[in-house]
Amino acid sequence: MKNSALYIHIPFCDHKCIYCDFYSIITTDNIQSFLSALKKEIEYFSKLYSKDRSFTSIFFGGGTPSLMQPDYLQEILNHLKKNFKIYEKAEVTMETNPGTVNKSKLKKFKEAGINRISIGIQSFDEEELKFLTRIHDKKTAIQTVYNAADIGFENISVDLIFNLPNQRKEKWIRNLETAITLPIKHISTYSLILERGTILNKLVLDKKVTMQDNDYDADLYETTIDFLVSNGFYQYEVSNFTKPGFECVHNNAYWRYKDYLSLGTSSHSFVDGKRWWNYSSLKKYISEIEINNHAIMNSEIISKEQMHDEYVMLALRSSGLDLDDYKKRFSNNWIKKNYSYFELLKNEQHLSVDDNWIKLTPKGYAVCDEILKNIL
Repeated sequence: MKNSALYIHIPFCDHKCIYCDFYSIITTDNIQSFLSALKKEIEYFSKLYSKDRSFTSIFFGGGTPSLMQPDYLQEILNHLKKNFKIYEKAEVTMETNPGTVNKSKLKKFKEAGINRISIGIQSFDEEELKFLTRIHDKKTAIQTVYNAADIGFENISVDLIFNLPNQRKEKWIRNLETAITLPIKHISTYSLILERGTILNKLVLDKKVTMQDNDYDADLYETTIDFLVSNGFYQYEVSNFTKPGFECVHNNAYWRYKDYLSLGTSSHSFVDGKRWWNYSSLKKYISEIEINNHAIMNSEIISKEQMHDEYVMLALRSSGLDLDDYKKRFSNNWIKKNYSYFELLKNEQHLSVDDNWIKLTPKGYAVCDEILKNIL
């Protein structure tokens, strides 16, 4: 029985933030039509992938899943449990935006089966929140975390973004200082990245906004690692920090190269060495499912070489390369070929080699892309 992960993309949003390139739509149209289509998609894939695997995590992403009513997500969860083997203690995460939930609604989400909350705060600074066009303020962000804790969510994560235009290190540290005072177990920190098609990208192209340089970005990143590690969190992936025992089960499935089945608009799946992705357009997604019971836009079979490089990249970005598992999957030639480079990185304190594991140090995480470029 294989352990796998389930992802559900909820495309609905009440607002499009300037930096976001995920598929989302600002409308209440087709909410029920999407639910009907999603149920059909669940039934279609359950016939293919329910016999030989159980699912240890379910992740509602988006869009803004917390914009939905709790019984909407509960209906999806019930249908998943009816059609798939869901581990009894599966991690069930919902991405949540402050401003879309109050204490009562959070309580109903918990009763519906959500047991992990990922709150997209991004900043505790009022000016930065306005720049990012978030719908909440600092007070609402903090209150959302406390509300979740008060009604019994033990596993709470927050997202923060650094390296905003003109952001000084002191302001970023204040964001981190505020975060660690809250009853959270997990922090995801992301550098602000320009994505094609976003409002932010157009502002930069029009010279209305100037991004900060890569060296400053790297300095803020190293500051982030030092601060969070010295305050009781440990880094288990390039962008993710956790209290012991609260690593994200779902994201670890990606980073440890396990199978994941994704449903809903624009979602990407990876099962048995095959990758496929759905249409993004909600109307196209619904019409394709009406015709085919699925909405696959395209697919690819992963070559052995591609599988190797993806496996190494994901392992080194996260908890490290397990050499025993690596040797079961691939030959030892690549390790031998890069052995001298690994020794160099070890001497430079960019990585450690312990108990048959190769793992990047905080110093190594800071130059992760460069290291991967040299070995893959």
